[in-house]
Amino acid sequence: MPEGRAPDRAGPKVFTIAAHRGFADALVAGLVPRYAQGELGLARLTLLLPSRRTVRTMTEAFVRHSGETPRQGGLLLPRMVVVGDLDLDETLGPLLDPLGAADIPPAADPVRRWLRLAHHLRSVEGDGAGKGAALLRRAWEIGRTMDRLLAEGIAPIDLLSERVIGIVGEMAGHWTDNTRTFLMVQQHWIAELAARGEIDASERRNRLFDHAAARWAAAPPAWPVVAAGVTGASPSLARLLRVVSDMEQGSVVLPDLDIDLPEDVWDELGAAGKPAQHGDPPFGRADAVTHPQYHLKLLLNRMGIGREEVQRWHRSGPAAAPPQRRRVISNLFLPPRASAAWVDLPAEERRLSGVRLMESTHPGEEAQAIAVLVREALEVPERRVALISPDRGLAARVVAHLERWGIKADDTAGRPLPQTAAGRLMLLLAEVLAEQAAPVPLVALLVHPLAGAGERRPAWLENARRLDLALRGPRPGVGLAPIAAKAHKARVGDWWSEVEAILTPLFALTDAEPLENLLVLLAEAAEALCGDGVWSGPDGRALGAFVQELREAAHAAGTLLDPREFHAVLRDAMDRVSVRPPWGGHPRVSIYGLLEARMSRADLVICGGLVEGVWPASPAQDSLLPPAVLRALGVPGADFRIGLAAHDLAAALGAPEVVLSWAQRDEGGPVIPSRFVLRVRAMLGDQLGRHVESEALRLARAIDDAPSVPAHPRPRPEPSAEQRRVDLSVTGLDRLRGDPYQFYASAVMGLRSLDGLDAEPSAAWKGEVAHRIMELWHKAGEPPGGLHALAQQVLTEENAHPLMRALWWPRLAAALETFEAKIIAAKAAGRVVADVEMSGDMEHRGVRIHGRADRIDRREDGTLAVVDYKTGQPPTGRRVEEGFALQLGLVALIAEAGGFKGISGKASAFEYWSMAKAKDGTMGYEFEPVLEGRRKSGIPREDFLPETMRYLDDALDRWILGAEAFTARLNPELASYADYDQLMRLDEWITLLGSSAAPDAEDLS
Repeated sequence: MPEGRAPDRAGPKVFTIAAHRGFADALVAGLVPRYAQGELGLARLTLLLPSRRTVRTMTEAFVRHSGETPRQGGLLLPRMVVVGDLDLDETLGPLLDPLGAADIPPAADPVRRWLRLAHHLRSVEGDGAGKGAALLRRAWEIGRTMDRLLAEGIAPIDLLSERVIGIVGEMAGHWTDNTRTFLMVQQHWIAELAARGEIDASERRNRLFDHAAARWAAAPPAWPVVAAGVTGASPSLARLLRVVSDMEQGSVVLPDLDIDLPEDVWDELGAAGKPAQHGDPPFGRADAVTHPQYHLKLLLNRMGIGREEVQRWHRSGPAAAPPQRRRVISNLFLPPRASAAWVDLPAEERRLSGVRLMESTHPGEEAQAIAVLVREALEVPERRVALISPDRGLAARVVAHLERWGIKADDTAGRPLPQTAAGRLMLLLAEVLAEQAAPVPLVALLVHPLAGAGERRPAWLENARRLDLALRGPRPGVGLAPIAAKAHKARVGDWWSEVEAILTPLFALTDAEPLENLLVLLAEAAEALCGDGVWSGPDGRALGAFVQELREAAHAAGTLLDPREFHAVLRDAMDRVSVRPPWGGHPRVSIYGLLEARMSRADLVICGGLVEGVWPASPAQDSLLPPAVLRALGVPGADFRIGLAAHDLAAALGAPEVVLSWAQRDEGGPVIPSRFVLRVRAMLGDQLGRHVESEALRLARAIDDAPSVPAHPRPRPEPSAEQRRVDLSVTGLDRLRGDPYQFYASAVMGLRSLDGLDAEPSAAWKGEVAHRIMELWHKAGEPPGGLHALAQQVLTEENAHPLMRALWWPRLAAALETFEAKIIAAKAAGRVVADVEMSGDMEHRGVRIHGRADRIDRREDGTLAVVDYKTGQPPTGRRVEEGFALQLGLVALIAEAGGFKGISGKASAFEYWSMAKAKDGTMGYEFEPVLEGRRKSGIPREDFLPETMRYLDDALDRWILGAEAFTARLNPELASYADYDQLMRLDEWITLLGSSAAPDAEDLS
């Protein structure tokens, strides 16, 4: 017998490769000497593998073996056939789905089934089934439950057995209703399948397995067949594996079956599909379904093979860990009663040499530390490193961190289609449709990297940015017409007309449109916006295939959908599509999800994201069938997947070097370390200190630790005399005297703060609305009772949000009533409104003083009264007296200088009309900051304008015409605007002043 050849023996040939040996490399190391005799020897071998991912893993293992073993000539790879994985939505390879299986009906299209199940669910429950995305999510859950039952070989008639009906009858009402709904929908679907001559994909998969098993049992193939790494425990697959193991040239190789586990511990795992007594459920309540060996015990029981019949594989991979690791891993995952033996375990059976634990404070630090570990590992020639994590966010962060060193690491688990450029574009189009051209999704769509591609891209972006500026603030009206008005105002009307022509078909839809039409319209709009680039690249091709598949299924299913629901439906469907990168990443760096990591091996394996809810994931109970029913039917419970996650970790722990990493918190708050981590820490006991990884954390923190810099000085810009000589607005004087830096930033530098897109109505916006209402009322001749109607008209024109209107309207309406009564009473007494909302200016010492007056009245004695409207509290008399609220005085000076067209005379009244609550509880009141009567602050009436002029001259002398620095927060005790706090780096020096300013009262002029 050649060296390294496995002994031939009668009976089932089932082998196992321990975790510490490295499955793929050890398998290849044993297959090559056994089957590679002659040039075509290995090519005659057929490998049954669980998934397409493992085909890539095995190919890489054969390449590594070929490079490490001197050979003459090339190496022909064996035939690799995919058994298929339901979790990965994979189909069987052609060997198991041959032309000879034509007597097996074709499989129903899964996407069409999803849509038809929604139709049947609606017919069963009526309006109570929900609609749109909610209805389709429930249909998807029903389809998953059907597949789960079919994979376990459970026929629909089994759900109608007396035992199941008895269990359901004893359950809570919602379980009874859910089960009844499931059964009715399933029966409708079965009838439809029968009419079409189809069967479900899961059922067809079972029949193909049975077909292959029967064919091979009757006439075994002439070529050797090895099933490797297949751990799926469905009954039909187990029957096929049993046939393979019984063939003369067949064998089954299982990953990490613990054949040294004591028999009493093996029994403690539970029934695992083989109850001790007839009539007992296949899965008992006490079954240790979370143990990493449980699913392997289930598979062996369904194959009808005892654990004692399983042999050890006779080779190890080049990246094997110390043999002692196998025993420690077995002890680590002992079931509850057996784990009490940890107390008496000798140190050598608790020693995890080469395994380190790394606890970070947050996910960002964890990703940084993992990137450091990868970078260090690559310094060693030929050293391979792998990150395994079900947390795709953590994987993406590590990929980004590695790029700083020029290391391109591809996440082989892929990205969900909505997170790619092409997928995001399609979702933005659906969101624009659902939200009727709301500014946020619309602008995001127009500046998308694929929009306006080609030579027109620079001009396209320039136009989109102009429209972006025009749309800042509260949302305009619904639809494209209000956007067109904004676009013409921003001088991008021609460009917007092109965009509008693309989007218009999306806004001509009814409340119930065929899903097929919606997909066609979105695809046409995407192509019109981006050209053929939207369908190029891995993400574009995945999007094209997704759209085509869903469109065909929607056409066959006749699905109707409200366009407003399309965005949510599309996102749910696209989330189930992963876009995987092509080959070409770093050859020694791999980033895997749990499914992709199976059968792979590296010299250093980093297990990241080891927290509860991530690894293992939170078990999701079936929402349709009660757990007791599933147990009675022989379906593993929700905790079964925890055992699979434990097996994945046990396999990863077999690497020569392992780092177990987790963070103390995620983006939402503190988290709990994985139960697997807690087991490792508990078993290590007093050895824990020697297994802590701290150096990578130290280096990760050092990367972001910048040297200390001196505190930022308080800004005191000193522009030139020419730069200082700027116009001064009536509100700018207050800002200049209170905070010269803010005046400098706005008037000298010309900087303006921008509202957000679709922003909440600000105080300034409310002020503009209030001013607009009063202006229209005055210009209409001040009709009694007309303010309310005008207010409703203006709010409608401004598209005020319904919630904002509901909250603000009572206050606004009451204040308007107060204003109307005061104005009518003053008019009766001889005071008339001279003009409203007029702009004016004057020149003083060569500086233009300009502003806008809310209202100027002609009093009974012929003098002028200057009025300023406030939606909030007006400035106090003390602020006016100290020269920090001089707007009324400056407007009066401009009026006396003839700066307002048609207005002349002396000013004698200076009034704030506030819409805030007065002391007596009424809304709206009048306040004059004049020191007279019982008032203790303000400026005497006769001194009001001279004092204003004095303060104006002082400001001109110091800053506009002088040379004083524009010091930031010159008067920090004053409330001030915060538009430029970030620009002045306020937080870096304000604490040195001992105080911080609060926001200003609402000034709306």
